[in-house]
Amino acid sequence: MSDGRENAFARLRAGLSKTRAQMAASFADVFSTQVLDDDFFDDLEEVLIESDMGPVAADDIVETLRLKVRVHSILKADQARTLLNDLIMEKMMAIRPDYDYLDRKSVIFFTGVNGAGKTTTIGKIAALAKEKGRKVMIAGADTFRAAATEQLAKWAERAEVPMIGGNEGADPGSVLFDAIASAKARDIDLLLVDTAGRLQNKVNLMAELEKLYRILQKNYGEAHLETWLVLDATTGQNGLEQARQFSQAAPLDGLIITKMDGSAKGGIAIAIAEEMDVPIKYIGVGEKITDLQRFDAEGYVKAIMSQEE
Repeated sequence: MSDGRENAFARLRAGLSKTRAQMAASFADVFSTQVLDDDFFDDLEEVLIESDMGPVAADDIVETLRLKVRVHSILKADQARTLLNDLIMEKMMAIRPDYDYLDRKSVIFFTGVNGAGKTTTIGKIAALAKEKGRKVMIAGADTFRAAATEQLAKWAERAEVPMIGGNEGADPGSVLFDAIASAKARDIDLLLVDTAGRLQNKVNLMAELEKLYRILQKNYGEAHLETWLVLDATTGQNGLEQARQFSQAAPLDGLIITKMDGSAKGGIAIAIAEEMDVPIKYIGVGEKITDLQRFDAEGYVKAIMSQEE
């Protein structure tokens, strides 16, 4: 492992310390058994569900592990634990994210509920892309929430990128039209579009998102278009329901899971990999820009499944 990757893994491991501590204690209890019987597998499934892996992923993992234990005549708990790690790794590596949006003219359409960290994430992506030499612009199409434009403007200033926004109550479609025109005029490489996230008014919100997505398709066809959903890890299984709802408005191309450092149940990433055929692009494990990391399935599984303190 190179020094750069070692440093990234160290930050990831530190950021996921709450998840690792919770899972380590639970796994230690389950794998302390000397008999790999039905009680062992039932207890293991319960631990996986409690870590927010979800019933679908937990059941699939446990049943696959049960089969492998029987086929390979495994008798020792530590051997079963190695198999468990491998199974989870396979799941997480099944859908690999790509980052070619950084190598072509692109627009990222950000969705997610208020409070998930969407504004902060957009600012961090803007800064990261600019560091790589890309010409970045932000479009503030969330004109419903009073402080949305102001917060986004602060991040745009911090990242030193231009922003097109609108006043509270302005038509989001008009803001997006202006942003597209400006992006074309300035030959912008990457346009990052913020949107509203008021799920309490789901029907209107989804209709608005669908409209904005069509505007991008029709008026910015020369740009590669991706829709990313920002999820708060601390919401647990509610994140899966959010993913289902937002995917109704626009096809999801990527997920960003924020606040992983604040959750003791980081298994939500595994649940999403199992139930949503969408790659995890980045995870947030802190407030600094460097704490928004490209999702590394191998590093993630090692960080949460490590038996070392």
